[in-house]
Amino acid sequence: MDLLCTLIWLYLIGIIARIVLDYIQVPSDHPVGRIRNLLAAIIDPLLSPLRRVLPSIPAGRMRIDLSPIVLIIGVQIILGILGC
Repeated sequence: MDLLCTLIWLYLIGIIARIVLDYIQVPSDHPVGRIRNLLAAIIDPLLSPLRRVLPSIPAGRMRIDLSPIVLIIGVQIILGILGC
């Protein structure tokens, strides 16, 4: 159970890191770009379906993507159910 809790916590940290790294503009062959691509490969399988269902909110000229927030809440609910 401890291993599962640790993996879920690492996934939660990965979601947050993915959000932060999306704002850093570097080429894909840069080390930060490689980390961003790795996190995208791990996080996007759960994030992509949420993006299709949840509309982004317009905020001036930008749009706010709520799917990472919903995914974080979902992961935290799972952590609470497991008692981690």
